[in-house]
Amino acid sequence: MLSETLSKGLEEYEIGSKVRALRLDKGMALAQLGEHSGLSVGMLSKIERGQIIPTLPTLLRIAMVYGVGLDHFFTDDNDRPLIAVTHKKERMRFPERQGAKGETYFFESLNFPATDRKLNGFLAEFSMKSEPSEPHSHDGVELIYIVKGQLAIEIDGDEQILDEGDAIYFDSRTPHSYRRAGKSACSALIVVTADGE
Repeated sequence: MLSETLSKGLEEYEIGSKVRALRLDKGMALAQLGEHSGLSVGMLSKIERGQIIPTLPTLLRIAMVYGVGLDHFFTDDNDRPLIAVTHKKERMRFPERQGAKGETYFFESLNFPATDRKLNGFLAEFSMKSEPSEPHSHDGVELIYIVKGQLAIEIDGDEQILDEGDAIYFDSRTPHSYRRAGKSACSALIVVTADGE
């Protein structure tokens, strides 16, 4: 339980209204934010209304959905140069979809500390147990570079098989999905423009 002094201090940052502004700016419903973040709609609603103050891990889950750093919620200083380092030991690993049946792939954000990003970089890992992801689409463009193994990417019904060292760039508004191909695990670097999810 936070003291009254701490609560008043945190209220000045208006975290809930910043979360709501990000959600509305992306045209997302609370249910969609819940699906992407793994948080309940009830909790998200209370955060947006300022009824509860989220913990840092909870706020980080929300920040990663929108491609902003934690400092987005605590500062309005845009005059300093943008430099954001993400050390390997600091990265957080998430499943492609919280609560999904079966395993598709896991990803780690490579630039989550950066604020107001123009692009989002992810390391995606497809294990031997991974199943094909569901077709999805989002605004912007996507670039995928295969770090290890072999990955099949289906774009609007057309499948491309990429080997280690191969890359593909495409309009991500077109429905697309991924699946591990070949006889070993696969990892890929995925870069999407910031207006994509």
